[in-house]
Amino acid sequence: MAHDRIIALDSPMNFRDVGGYQSVSGQTVKWNKIYRSDSLSSLTARDQVKLAKLRVTVDCDLRSEYEKSSSPDMSWPDVKYVDLPVYSDNINDVQNNRSIYRFLHHIPDMHNNFIGRIYQQTLLSSHSQEMFARVFAELLELPEDEALVYHCSAGKDRTGMVSALILMALGVDDDTIARDYLLTNELYDFAVSRQLPSNDEITQMVSKMNVTKGEGIAIRGITETVRGGWGDFPTFFKKVLGFNDDDLAQLKRMYLD
Repeated sequence: MAHDRIIALDSPMNFRDVGGYQSVSGQTVKWNKIYRSDSLSSLTARDQVKLAKLRVTVDCDLRSEYEKSSSPDMSWPDVKYVDLPVYSDNINDVQNNRSIYRFLHHIPDMHNNFIGRIYQQTLLSSHSQEMFARVFAELLELPEDEALVYHCSAGKDRTGMVSALILMALGVDDDTIARDYLLTNELYDFAVSRQLPSNDEITQMVSKMNVTKGEGIAIRGITETVRGGWGDFPTFFKKVLGFNDDDLAQLKRMYLD
């Protein structure tokens, strides 16, 4: 059965399905369950109907208070709005969390990659960790016949960080995670014409992506920091996000085929 990675909507250009990626164990992330997006502040009536038909019942908004107040999310039938600002408004938050560095195994050096360094600092923020944990809590509570979307403004940085953690939890390899992250850049190249690429075009674009240079390295600020700092994702999931082995096993049962 064919599935659309890009969900064609009138307003968002970067609303897509996280499903279809293969885990290292040979399983596949379920389609039609987890979506990522750019801003949902300008949904048309047709968009709202489509999201309701997709059974998207949870909207995790990763944006700041300023972004939300200036461009609040549009609603649609039966959706629950969850306010999860990934970036802290507290200027002391990063400084207060620097002490965590000395308790970790090895934090990879991201000094030559500005974006990767931001992702790394965000991952080490206790405020951001709480927001990440709440996304996972929503996923664990999601009924079988419903779906969840998380988004920021462009659907790239904060959304990319959350995507990386979810895909890590489901056992997807780092190169695939990087390619999913880089797909945002390709989609915005189509934004001027409003002509979305076909699934075949997306597959071709993803296969050609260089995940060893530039922004391909940036998302490693998440994946490599998790592994360098805590050894593996299950340890991070338990010690940082506050879950347990049963929760991780349940997550895999719910979102892998």
